[in-house]
Amino acid sequence: MTEEQAQQIAEQWLAQVVETAGQRDLKAHMGMISTHVSVQGVPGFDNIDYDIWYKQCKHQFEHAMIKSIAYKGFNHISATETQIVFTVYETVVGTDGTLNEQIVEMSLEKEDDGVWRLVQERVLIENDAMRNHETKES
Repeated sequence: MTEEQAQQIAEQWLAQVVETAGQRDLKAHMGMISTHVSVQGVPGFDNIDYDIWYKQCKHQFEHAMIKSIAYKGFNHISATETQIVFTVYETVVGTDGTLNEQIVEMSLEKEDDGVWRLVQERVLIENDAMRNHETKES
């Protein structure tokens, strides 16, 4: 897979995340997340698995807590025919005015049913994130 193909798949996936969250479509949104997902680097959590993610999204969608989600600054790390790893700058705005901005490393895998799903996400601490972006841009 070329870097351009990987970026196109990842950007389509990110656009669907934004769309499903905006529509508060829990089933479609969670359909993009692997049941084997693992999220690290979130303050207050050692690891977020599928069940925790589901409960959090269900609560946020039912209470219309997310105003918007946006992604920018795609940086390709690696890609094979079944896995894409990249970093991206994520901005989540809550309906209460809260703003959460962070750089995340995401790993998408093409699962057995042919659907690309998030299998791993890592919130990067600021110094690591800055270093990763400087490396990719230079």
